[in-house]
Amino acid sequence: MRIWFKKMYENRLLQDMTVTDETDDTRTHKVFRALEEACYAFDLGKPIWLDKNINEFKRHAKTRFGQDCFVEEIAFDFLEMQVLEED
Repeated sequence: MRIWFKKMYENRLLQDMTVTDETDDTRTHKVFRALEEACYAFDLGKPIWLDKNINEFKRHAKTRFGQDCFVEEIAFDFLEMQVLEED
């Protein structure tokens, strides 16, 4: 599984990274582990999954975490995650 993370501000890409997970773990565990790795790399707290994030991710394999998903103040508009390749 490959997941692309993008940190965006005013329609500009600030940072991005791709996380690859080739373990035999479940899809959910891979997604959470990749999100944790991206947040560590971007020096962010882990976002809270709201119902809208869960529904978007189920439907499109993509979601955006805005200020409402983070406990601390963020200096960007949103963190987007998108599944590029599934096992």
